[in-house]
Amino acid sequence: MSTAQLDRPAPVVVKPSGGVLDRVARLRRSSPGRLQLILAGLLTLGLLTGLVAGLTAAAAGAGTADLGNRAQPLLVEAETIYSALADADTTAAQAFLAGGLEPTELTRRYEDDLDRATTALTSAARRTPETGRSADAIRQLSADVSRYAALVASARANNRQGLPVGAAYLSSASTLSRTSLQPQAQALFQAAQREVDDGYGDARSSWWTALLVVLLLALLTALVLAQRYLSRSTHRTFNVPLLVATAVTLVLALGVGGMLISQRVHLSEADTEGSWPVALLAETRIAALRERGDEALTLAARAGEGDADLPLATRAAAGDLEADFDLTTQRLDELLADAGEIMPDGTAGAAVRSATAAHRTYVGAHDRVRKLDNGGDYDAAVALAIGAPTSATFTGFTGDIGRALDDRKAVFSDEIGAAGRGLGLLTVLGPVLALLICGLVLAGIRARLEEYR
Repeated sequence: MSTAQLDRPAPVVVKPSGGVLDRVARLRRSSPGRLQLILAGLLTLGLLTGLVAGLTAAAAGAGTADLGNRAQPLLVEAETIYSALADADTTAAQAFLAGGLEPTELTRRYEDDLDRATTALTSAARRTPETGRSADAIRQLSADVSRYAALVASARANNRQGLPVGAAYLSSASTLSRTSLQPQAQALFQAAQREVDDGYGDARSSWWTALLVVLLLALLTALVLAQRYLSRSTHRTFNVPLLVATAVTLVLALGVGGMLISQRVHLSEADTEGSWPVALLAETRIAALRERGDEALTLAARAGEGDADLPLATRAAAGDLEADFDLTTQRLDELLADAGEIMPDGTAGAAVRSATAAHRTYVGAHDRVRKLDNGGDYDAAVALAIGAPTSATFTGFTGDIGRALDDRKAVFSDEIGAAGRGLGLLTVLGPVLALLICGLVLAGIRARLEEYR
């Protein structure tokens, strides 16, 4: 082997550069490197905070808008469908009781009920997805309303001619209403209630809000620690850009906190003073119409408890209706008591108190109707049931419930409007302020980095 070969130096082995952790470790060994790490951390936190602030505001705004523009209106439309169909069934029975040519007022009311139901069905269909329980209920309702109207029309035509088969058509129509139309309307109403409950959760955006709070606290903490480090390492008391960045972060935190707290307060008011009373009053009105329907259908079947000559099945059906009337009355008393507790004052409270008194008066009139019918005086029972005093009492009863409903709907609309106020601005302002914070951080730390060059 030659001397040149022995003296040749060994080849240099170039080690591959380390990973991210190795590079971070190397940066930590020098002052400029530590400043670069602080800058990277603050910029990352600032950008994430701005992004999440915008997403939180957007999610809260979208949830609030959906609650006000779709979920709650769907609940109101479902109640309209339910109450309109129940009232149509009651009104058809009352018109049948009049015999011969139906009173114009009852005919107009029946037709108005069907118009309200079909209009609300059309509107509800636009607010629901194409699949799901709500969509199935709407499709079934749309098909059965036409069948129901045809059966009632046959009952009316036969009744005008004095044909007994008219009662059978009316019974079939009422059976369709109570076994299909009203259960489907109830299913739609319950589905709408669930959507309202879910809507409040979406509007609050709890997960986004929690993440934003964590990021804001982390950014504030990081800014304070960065300034402390710079003060000790550079012997300067303040870094003005970082100090301003901290102030802007505090403004962002206070603005976000104030806006989201205000939104939640208004959402809570919309729920407790709007949605919950609306659902309670809607159930009350539906129960009231069922109560009136039980009375009218019992009489329409000429099935008083004292009519021993009637077929057993007919008397049993009438007994079921009267038993349902008693159960519905008990439920109504409970609903009115609950409504009085949650709405003690104001327009709604006065309407509920008036409705409670009117209901007692109506039940008293019903007891007299049953006494007359059970005593064999059917014509007097019918005259009392569909007469002006009893009808006015019941109309006043449902009108009071309607006034309370309108008042609570207005409260909901006001609170939802207040809840969504400012969220659109926050969607833009949050990211803009975060970019400003990042710019101030970059200016503050770059000045210190320049000192090492």
